Amino acid sequence: MKKYTYLLVVAMLLLFAAGETHAQVGKRAYMNIGWQFNGAFHNDFVQNVQGYGAYLQNGYYLTPLLAIGSFSHFSNNEQYLEKQTYPLENSAALTTDTQRNLYQNAFGPSLRLRLWPLEVQPYIEVKMGAEYAVASTYFSSYVLRATSWGFYVSPEIGVTYYPDPDSDAGLHLAVYYSYSTNTDADFHPHGLNNWGFKLGVAF
Repeated sequence: MKKYTYLLVVAMLLLFAAGETHAQVGKRAYMNIGWQFNGAFHNDFVQNVQGYGAYLQNGYYLTPLLAIGSFSHFSNNEQYLEKQTYPLENSAALTTDTQRNLYQNAFGPSLRLRLWPLEVQPYIEVKMGAEYAVASTYFSSYVLRATSWGFYVSPEIGVTYYPDPDSDAGLHLAVYYSYSTNTDADFHPHGLNNWGFKLGVAF
């Protein structure tokens, strides 16, 4: 619940910051907000694709094509594992099925280059910052959980489309890859790789 409250507060702040912007074609300030579909792969904990995520990103064009900004997003990936036997202390063992959950929240600065400031605005963007991750394993009667921080980097290719040049709203679509250096002593993910796409609105 806390993460949804956090997203709402950040969204309100970004909307306020963008409130002075009117004509969208060639405008200086921008904001994108929407749904994020994330796939986790090449890690030792969870490997699947799910649509439990959201994103916020905004910025300001220093020139007609180059912008600096900030971003924040979260994703949640779950994976069910069939019954396995896990060794315990004193030669004991536990046989059970498990549910794994990987929550990721990344945030930081960004650099965006759009190709042209028209109704359709394709762009490339690089994000760098920090990532907070929570890895949880749910057994039948208890939960193992570990948190970690890491360095985050993500290239992104996207497009914003404003059907009405005089409107304050448009559409946003992007694809991305991301990597973070998160690791912990319990689940040993040794870095987190993700790919996915974003679908939302542009202001």
